[in-house]
Amino acid sequence: MDASRDTTDRFLPRFDAAGLVTAIVTDADSGVLLMVAHMNADAIALTQETGQAHFWSRSRAALWHKGETSGNELAVVEMRVDCDQDALLLRVKPAGPACHTGRRSCFYRRIERDGSLTFLDTDA
Repeated sequence: MDASRDTTDRFLPRFDAAGLVTAIVTDADSGVLLMVAHMNADAIALTQETGQAHFWSRSRAALWHKGETSGNELAVVEMRVDCDQDALLLRVKPAGPACHTGRRSCFYRRIERDGSLTFLDTDA
């Protein structure tokens, strides 16, 4: 561990081998977990510049402005970094569902002990 990242007042993201950090996205008002994505340096810079969440799409290998096609943008209220700066928390005001399925949250299923999935009401 690089203890200097724990105590510095500078943002020094610790990117993985692919140049990414994990981004956890929550609703700024309710605290509901909306989604998990990844950001590279360009996505972080665009997010800071625009106030809108940008990510790195691993499947498309491209920058991605959340809501660019759906209109369901994520206005960033606050961006936080964890202790060793390898994960980010984005507190956002969503302009619609965060999940590509049209659900409020990407976490709409619970894994049961038997391996089955139970669909949850994510509006609660």
